[in-house]
Amino acid sequence: MSGDAHGHGHGHALTKEADRRYLSGALVLIVAFMAGEVVVGLIAHSLALITDAGHMLTDAAAIVVALIAMRIAARPPQGGFTYGLRRAEIISAQLNGITLLLLTVYFAYEGVRRLIAPPEVRGGLVVIVGLAGIVVNLAATWLISRANRSSLNVEGAFQHVLNDLYAFIATTIAGLVILLTGWSQADALAALVVAALMLKAGWGLVRDSGRVFMEAAPAGMNPNEIGGRMAALGSVVEVHDLHVWEVTSGYAALSAHVLVDPAADCHAVRLATEKLLHATYGIEHTTLQVDHATPELLSIGDQDAHCRAPHGPSHKPAK
Repeated sequence: MSGDAHGHGHGHALTKEADRRYLSGALVLIVAFMAGEVVVGLIAHSLALITDAGHMLTDAAAIVVALIAMRIAARPPQGGFTYGLRRAEIISAQLNGITLLLLTVYFAYEGVRRLIAPPEVRGGLVVIVGLAGIVVNLAATWLISRANRSSLNVEGAFQHVLNDLYAFIATTIAGLVILLTGWSQADALAALVVAALMLKAGWGLVRDSGRVFMEAAPAGMNPNEIGGRMAALGSVVEVHDLHVWEVTSGYAALSAHVLVDPAADCHAVRLATEKLLHATYGIEHTTLQVDHATPELLSIGDQDAHCRAPHGPSHKPAK
């Protein structure tokens, strides 16, 4: 019998430090511009500008939370936290997603209200600030896009800033419409367009972070397919209690009980299985219990069996 767990280092120190620099640079740009936009939005009576400023505030908060989460997640495992605090980054991503959804509700309400009773909007100021906002958000989006977006934490901050870029584009178009036609409802319509984009991005972040919290298999990985591939390896009789989950973004883990032919070399089968999982699915973090297939171990679920309460289906070689 062989029970082996293999852990690999995740100390991408240089990458993490670069990510922090990119996010910090974007934060400085956003905070500086946001302060000016609030003032101009109030002067111009523009909901679209105030919407953008409110979204920029959440952008700044999202980046601050992302930076804090990076620091916490980098702490080494200790005490009862055997994986460390890596999921702090997933909490950050979920908070960003929930914030976007809450903003969607508020700006949708305000947009509808202003469609019905539009205030007078100064289109010229809206266009000027909108164009400046596009430049600032292009720079901020570019900075964050250079960070590691495979991290849901970084992706959450990126989605906030990207949606703000869309918002400024919509705001600028609305300002032009108001300036050329006097149709003030264009401002509220732009706010509704941005609210729809917030809804899409927010739901995506909540869904993806929720999968991690619920210990679901990483997106794109089918546990049944993985179990079938493992069972198809030479000398394998059965694979059961197969679990595939994501500790944090890009950190997939797998555990399974593998039964092999009594004459087989357990160590060789384990190595072959690890090689398959790494080469085919990119899973480096495996805990595999490899046993010879005795009659007792094949009696899964029986009162005296080794696995009395197996989780999920068992996988056997195709006949």
